[in-house]
Amino acid sequence: MRVRSRVAVALVVAALLAAGGAVPAAVADPSYPSWGDVQAAKASQAATQAEVTKINSVLGQLQQAANAAADLAIRRAAQYAQAEADLAAATEKAALLARNAGAATAAARSLKTESGALTEQLSRTSGADLTVHLFLDGSRSAGAPDLLYQLGAMASLTARAGDLFAKATQQQNLAASLSADAKSAESARTSLALQAQKALAAAQAAQRAANGALATERTRATVMYAQLASLKRTTAKVEQKYAEGVAAAAALAQQAASQGGANGFAPPLGGVVVDPAGAQAYAQSVLPSYGWGGDQMSCLVRLWNQESGWRADAYNTSSGAYGIPQSLPASKMATAGPDWQSNARTQINWGLSYISRAYGSPCGAWNHEVGYNWY
Repeated sequence: MRVRSRVAVALVVAALLAAGGAVPAAVADPSYPSWGDVQAAKASQAATQAEVTKINSVLGQLQQAANAAADLAIRRAAQYAQAEADLAAATEKAALLARNAGAATAAARSLKTESGALTEQLSRTSGADLTVHLFLDGSRSAGAPDLLYQLGAMASLTARAGDLFAKATQQQNLAASLSADAKSAESARTSLALQAQKALAAAQAAQRAANGALATERTRATVMYAQLASLKRTTAKVEQKYAEGVAAAAALAQQAASQGGANGFAPPLGGVVVDPAGAQAYAQSVLPSYGWGGDQMSCLVRLWNQESGWRADAYNTSSGAYGIPQSLPASKMATAGPDWQSNARTQINWGLSYISRAYGSPCGAWNHEVGYNWY
């Protein structure tokens, strides 16, 4: 049994490392006692307590590994969502640059055509009989002042032709530069999006491995809780409830400030249904179970509007807070149910429980939010 436990957690550790995540230090030596160890431990109170500690430690290690994998998957999902948004913006920018490049090319072509026409006209008028009359009033006399006027006009046309050619060249260079910028921008964003997609896939694989290991060990945990009950002469149900209570208390003690609301999204493994109106309706339906009146709902709406907009995939890119209640770290919501990443109701259940224990009511939490920008 100890060997199977070590192998299961070793697989989770390997998956987390491959996904670029941190491995909890507590996962260093996973094992739990056999029935023989339990019976031997009964001979000594000190040995009994040691085995109790070991059983609880293994359960905690497995949950910690699963939580670390889930937090990593959420972080990678947020990064991928941002990369996709950046790629869409780059693609739109590339299309705009391509349109501008096309316009610059057309302008260059038009300017070159106009410049060529003027050059051709000047070449025809550069002979002995300066026929600039094509551009001048035919009623003028052919005297010296008129000749000077014609020469001045030809010089002006020559300058105009040169100016048009210079502008055409400038527009052509601009078109080439815009086209290069467009290709560069889209290529860079495409590369980043692919990297983010690979990181997300690795994180999701790590999460699946962690969840699989945890599911297996939870099945074995039934036996482990029976062992624990035998050691302490209680019942398995009491031991399990005690462990759950300790975990919930630890989660409350570790809650950290998110320092502001969500500013991004992190679609979890398998997707999530975003339904703010439905989430609010559910929250309102469970408020009475906490002894709260209808007046508390308005505070709760303001609180989670500011924190997450009541989106189950809301994510704070600075702190890592996640979900409707902006749990920090996100995986603390696992105490409310295994579907905490995608189920708004599970997130709300955790959030209301946290508010009840930490602030007494949604209005208490909202008052703290107003004063400190977190709750």
